Amino acid sequence: MMNKIFFWLLWLGFASYAAILAPPDRPDTLQLIIDLSSGKWESINPLVIALFNLMGILPMVDAALILIDGKTQRIPAGLFVVASFAVGAFAILPYLALREPNSRSIDPEERSGMIKFVDSRWLGVLLSIGTIVLLLYGISRGNWDDFIQQWQTSKFIHVMSLDFCLSILLLPILIRDDIGRRNFANLGTIQLLSLVPLFGGLIYLCIRPSLIDSRLLAQRCA
Repeated sequence: MMNKIFFWLLWLGFASYAAILAPPDRPDTLQLIIDLSSGKWESINPLVIALFNLMGILPMVDAALILIDGKTQRIPAGLFVVASFAVGAFAILPYLALREPNSRSIDPEERSGMIKFVDSRWLGVLLSIGTIVLLLYGISRGNWDDFIQQWQTSKFIHVMSLDFCLSILLLPILIRDDIGRRNFANLGTIQLLSLVPLFGGLIYLCIRPSLIDSRLLAQRCA
């Protein structure tokens, strides 16, 4: 119960900050979003481009955990995943507040095509490559002074940056029960790895045993 209260309070605090305390929106915000979405990046700071696209990768990382976890929950996990592509952690926090801790394995009949897709290690590899490319692009070519100035004056950039940081911090919580569905020989190392910001979650998706392999191993050991 305390965890649920914590997540709701965190969601309320984040939403209140974004609405009241974050810098005001700028007149060019809508055009900036349109340009970012359509690939018209010529006049946009590469740091903003990288951040915007990373906020598309993080929901995929979340989806690889939430859609599987959702098979053990009563709430429609897919709705929260879809919403996270638009509002990031604003959608993940309510899911964490509503879900129940559950590391139950997934039955074969529950493994749809989508579950097999998000369970694939190749998805983790592709997301990791995309993240590295975007980080290198943003850090090497970005204008930090301009980014800081935008962070201080643009609600969109300000809230998106905080959303990025919060989404990263929530990953270990999403990973916790997923670890229980897998058979890891070095469980302690995996649990520590999951705490590494951003890359811990990406590496976890790359190395976690598939649900099918974990279930077969559990049956052999039984």
